[in-house]
Amino acid sequence: MPDADPRLDPGRWAAASFRPRGAPPAPAPRPRRGFWRRLGGCCGCCGCCRRGTEDWEPPPGEVPGHRPPQPLRPGQLAPRGLVVGSAADRVAHHTSEFACPRLVVRRGQPFRLRVLLPRPFDPADDGLCVELTLGPNPQVAKGTHVLIPLGESSATGWTAEEEELEEGAERPGGPALNLCLTAPPNAPIGRYRLSIKTRTGAGEYAAPFDDANDFFLLFNPWCPDDHVYMEKTSDLNEYVLNETGRIFYGTEDQIAERAWNYGQFDAGVLEACLYILDRRGMPHSARGDPVMVSRVVSAMVNSLDDNGVLVGNWTGDYAQGTNPSSWAGSVDILRSYHSAGAPVRYGQCWVFAGVMTTVLRCLGFPTRTVTNYNSAHDTDVSLTTDIYFDENMRPLERLNTDSVWNFHVWNDCWMKRPDLPDGYDGWQVVDATPQETSSGLFCCGPCSVTAVKNGEVFLKYDTPFVFAEVGGRGLRAGPPGGAVGVARCNEGAGPQVNSDKVYWQRQPNGAFAVVHVEEGAIGRRISTLGAGSGARLDITHQYKHPEGSEEERRAVSTATSHGSRPRTQGTPSLGEVTVTVGAGPAVAGAELELRAVARNDGVEPRTLRLRLSLCAVRYTGISGAPFRQEQHRRAVPPGQEETVTMTVAYAEYGPHVGDQDALKLTVAGAVEETGQVVAKELRVRLHAPELTLTLLAPAVVGEETPVQVVFQNPLPDTLSGATLRMEGAGISCPKALRLGSVGPGQTVRLRQAVVPLRPGRRRLVAALESPRLGPLHGTLQFDVAPAPAGAAGSTGSPPRRPRRARRRAPPPAGSTGG
Repeated sequence: MPDADPRLDPGRWAAASFRPRGAPPAPAPRPRRGFWRRLGGCCGCCGCCRRGTEDWEPPPGEVPGHRPPQPLRPGQLAPRGLVVGSAADRVAHHTSEFACPRLVVRRGQPFRLRVLLPRPFDPADDGLCVELTLGPNPQVAKGTHVLIPLGESSATGWTAEEEELEEGAERPGGPALNLCLTAPPNAPIGRYRLSIKTRTGAGEYAAPFDDANDFFLLFNPWCPDDHVYMEKTSDLNEYVLNETGRIFYGTEDQIAERAWNYGQFDAGVLEACLYILDRRGMPHSARGDPVMVSRVVSAMVNSLDDNGVLVGNWTGDYAQGTNPSSWAGSVDILRSYHSAGAPVRYGQCWVFAGVMTTVLRCLGFPTRTVTNYNSAHDTDVSLTTDIYFDENMRPLERLNTDSVWNFHVWNDCWMKRPDLPDGYDGWQVVDATPQETSSGLFCCGPCSVTAVKNGEVFLKYDTPFVFAEVGGRGLRAGPPGGAVGVARCNEGAGPQVNSDKVYWQRQPNGAFAVVHVEEGAIGRRISTLGAGSGARLDITHQYKHPEGSEEERRAVSTATSHGSRPRTQGTPSLGEVTVTVGAGPAVAGAELELRAVARNDGVEPRTLRLRLSLCAVRYTGISGAPFRQEQHRRAVPPGQEETVTMTVAYAEYGPHVGDQDALKLTVAGAVEETGQVVAKELRVRLHAPELTLTLLAPAVVGEETPVQVVFQNPLPDTLSGATLRMEGAGISCPKALRLGSVGPGQTVRLRQAVVPLRPGRRRLVAALESPRLGPLHGTLQFDVAPAPAGAAGSTGSPPRRPRRARRRAPPPAGSTGG
């Protein structure tokens, strides 16, 4: 017969732990583990710091977190129930907006646990231990099986202290023990299971685990000891708590913005975010490290390698999924991924970044969405962007593989970097858009923005690629097929912010020569949403030193010194004649006027030969074939200017421009007298009208609220196949609505019903996607009243679909709608 578990021997506990009051003291026991630790004499390597928690470990064969009910013997203390957390805890932990029936708390901060008992708890004769488990295979050694004796610290730093109540403030509900639980500021995040163990003279009782007692633990940017701590409250309100925002796009001269519903507190989003970590197979014990968590999220938001959240598609063919331009937020994407377990189709950079912001803010990271204009993708790692022309200065697009994206969107998240030397804490670049691999994964970062600014490309993760993409003086590359300028510290791709634009011309002998170097063309007007202001904030200075400054030259020197074959930095082209390019009002459907202005700053007259080439260009920098080319020869007197104008009708450019496309004007030429070469590019985004949203009735939690959406077709052609999608944090919206044909100039008024799920100020976001137009957006902010007393619906209620609104057929072409 096997030996009985000595922990269940009542005599053992009566003698060792539960000495009757007034009895003579027992002989001094051997010092418990943790004794030398408390004296400061423990090295920490032998496990003695566990301070007695081993006495509470489950018997052999029991699976922590999945304990079946055990029979109750006379004298044992079995809890009647548990009350995990309170409304006050949600407010104190900044989690009251989470539409989740279970408690959500942050590490490094106490929260309440009320243990309901059949009789008052006697600290002299009773013992109690709080038991927590995380993940499917919790282990004490991994910090995922936590035992917290009352009044003592666990091995991992969790504490459980009895809450001191004011005299006469005993809460109703019968005998209870009111505790304060505190997770250490480095605890793994996730969904914890919770139970209680008690001891009396009759033995130990281990209460079964109940799903209703589970709680979620998140990173805590309000806790100074947490690695994601951020000091400014205004920044925390924007970069952690704000559920809606704006993502900037367009071109550097025509910055546009689209509203985005992050919805990090909506029902099902937190579970989807943790599912992303599970899907990647990230060990639960490693989920306390924000560096590794952000890197895993960066890899998992795209579907490459690991069947992550979103499939990227830049082909223009979205028949098998959703056009990236039609998404209005992250919530539908994350819920779909969690429910189906399959990647959602499709995304492009702003969609990847929007989802990344949602996931990181949900988990507790301060996160901002960042847009870089003229963002280079340097395919040969030369830290330059190279543009090739033939002998007649016509672009050779087949060689122009270093694409310059009109804009690229990524994320910054805030954290300490204990894995780097001092001075690299703060904003870190993470990019979920799949471009190339980093350490074998399609991810990028976290990369210190400070390291990017100083050109310290040897620091992890993926710093060379971020440095190259945001512009500045880079390394001179060789001609096609030549050597690479900088080695890859980590195989990766990311938002390049620091490179020159170098123009090459093919010579009569077939070789290529540098004919023009343009500094400062890459990495322009880096933008994010300012905290509290609601306005665009230019953060270029955080990524780059001023062009030509001593600090900028030092940063480039640092970067080049770590190259495999460093080369001298490029010299900007100088000359008497300069060329600037510009455009008149660029409205979709209207005539477009482009211009090139040549100025002669010399003392002699000059003759300039110019070639103007116009083509459509995707936002990723991939150009179509030129559909309009012109040659001009102009005499420019000294000290004067000459303007060359190109006028393009909609009938000419319309067939070439699709959703998210721009027009690229390339101007290149030479001065006849001196041979000086001039070159310039201009990207023009076509403006389209915004959607107008109007609330038609007061908004109340749980009640259908009608919203009117007004859209006008600005084109002289009929639009068909347009799709309207709406999202809002704390708002249940109808499914995407596909519009019928909309005639030239026609105005359509649509009536849709939404159901607010949470009270307070809410923002509704609408996006309309059409194959012939760029993305159209609209927002509506309104206040939601609480539900009447006794009515259905609450903060934690899951979303329910409103009744389908009656569709109205679009009015006849040419009318003003209904």
